[in-house]
Amino acid sequence: MLIRLLREHLRPYRRPVTVLVLLQLVQTSATLYLPTLNADIIDKGVVRGDTGYILGHGGLMLGVSLAQVVCNIGAVLLAARTAAAAGRDIRARVFDRVQTFSAREVSRFGAPSLITRTTNDVQQVQMLVLMTFTIMVSAPIMCVGGIVMALGQDVPLSSVLLGVVPVLAVLVGLIVRRLRPLFRTMQRRLDGVNRVLREQIGGIRVIRAFVKDDYEQQRFHEHNSGLTAVQLGAGRLMALMFPVVMTVVNVSSVVVVWFGAHRVDSGGMQIGALTAFLSYLMQIVMSVMMATFMFMLIPRAEVCADRITEVLDTSSSVVPPDEPVRTLRGVPGDGGRGGGVLELRRAGFRYPGAEAPVLADVDLLARPGETTAVIGSTGSGKSTLLGLLPRLFDATEGAVLVGGEDVRTLEPALLARTVGLVPQHPYLFSGTVASNLRYGRPDATDDELWEALETAQAEEFVAAMDGGLYAPIGQGGNNVSGGQRQRLAIARVLVHSPQIYLFDDSFSALDYATDAALRAALTRRTADATVLIVAQRVSTIRDADRILVLDEGRVVGSGRHHELMEDNETYREIVLSQLTEEEAAA
Repeated sequence: MLIRLLREHLRPYRRPVTVLVLLQLVQTSATLYLPTLNADIIDKGVVRGDTGYILGHGGLMLGVSLAQVVCNIGAVLLAARTAAAAGRDIRARVFDRVQTFSAREVSRFGAPSLITRTTNDVQQVQMLVLMTFTIMVSAPIMCVGGIVMALGQDVPLSSVLLGVVPVLAVLVGLIVRRLRPLFRTMQRRLDGVNRVLREQIGGIRVIRAFVKDDYEQQRFHEHNSGLTAVQLGAGRLMALMFPVVMTVVNVSSVVVVWFGAHRVDSGGMQIGALTAFLSYLMQIVMSVMMATFMFMLIPRAEVCADRITEVLDTSSSVVPPDEPVRTLRGVPGDGGRGGGVLELRRAGFRYPGAEAPVLADVDLLARPGETTAVIGSTGSGKSTLLGLLPRLFDATEGAVLVGGEDVRTLEPALLARTVGLVPQHPYLFSGTVASNLRYGRPDATDDELWEALETAQAEEFVAAMDGGLYAPIGQGGNNVSGGQRQRLAIARVLVHSPQIYLFDDSFSALDYATDAALRAALTRRTADATVLIVAQRVSTIRDADRILVLDEGRVVGSGRHHELMEDNETYREIVLSQLTEEEAAA
């Protein structure tokens, strides 16, 4: 997965990568040439007392060193730019793929895991790319070149290398083999820490209300300690690697000096050659150490690449059509608005592997100018039903039609313009009141925003805010109350002005007076639109043109309030749990 991911995202940068490799080749070759020049200066200049030779070859060494430095700087700059660009592209691709996910895929991965994969996991892969271009490209050149140059200095002494390199390779391989499973566990536990932290930040009010600070601290401590334990285990192995390598290096240096001294004493080699051989030995070992450092990064990067690729290879269950419908001609009864008629034909939804469906055999016909309400006990499938209409997920059975067309055949932008949803838990983005209201229609004027706020019964509190329309809104709308957040979300969809309005229990945080005033204003504003309301509060939906009663995912009643009170026991039980007989009959 790692190779595939890097191949796909480095392909656009083949030219800078080629230049980078050439620069690394030049600077490594220069590094390998320096000990040979040094040996010549010692043997042919210092020993013979030839000052001219020393100065001439000394100048050559300075030139080679300058070329090495320039090439190294260029290679590092290109490596940093290429790694950053590759990381940017991977993050963008993961983000784009997540944007296509339906609620089903998002629930499968979970928000904390998706955040970790988009940030930390991509960062690990990006770091590997940077280290590969700055270290791994030069390490094999240095190792092979060092061996060749060492052989050129003294063949018998080079036999030491036959024992050093294999021993290093085996020791490093054993350590890396144990690192990989630890890094996989580390990423999973990092997901857990992110999940707990996200829950505690989001649920801080509940924690305070139930005085569960100690419990949550212990919960976080358990996840944090688990992550720490794995990191310590990986850290011990990584800390072990360098002493092992250095031990082999030092032992081999002693062996080279011991046997090299005997070779010099016997006249088999010169002192300059021994000095150069020691330099090549250090270069060979340093290249192995650099490769060792890379091997420590590779297991974690492989795990991260697997997790990133898992997201990229996941296809959304909501698939855009190959030949989308871009215009709604409408059907009889839509008031000439093109897409106002909403219809469900034996629609159903079942989660993969679930024994029972969430929805089954739902039939519904809603026309412009009508208000259709959906009511039922908790878990009866009301929110799921509304989620089928804007394609938050697709029906697994039957069909959902808007303007006479199956929603699965509509262009996503057309569906978004036609259907407007106020979710059960409305979300406001950081910015201003105006930026949130214009989210679906950036060209809306200030007058149109105030008109929508007036209908949503939000004009008064927005006008009282410092800045009015341009008052700041915190992330998630955390600086406004629940009722204000709901009214701003309703105003946002009014600015969008769709042909079909979906309100998913969007009045639950409002007091009865505001609820009544808002519904009256909405009736006037949406007189020509199709309105579908999901609500738990009977007073919110009792005046609807049609009420659909759900129970365990199935329609068990349909009609007006007084009709259902007479012949539908499920609806009657819901109503009488909130109202008296007299209030229900009024």
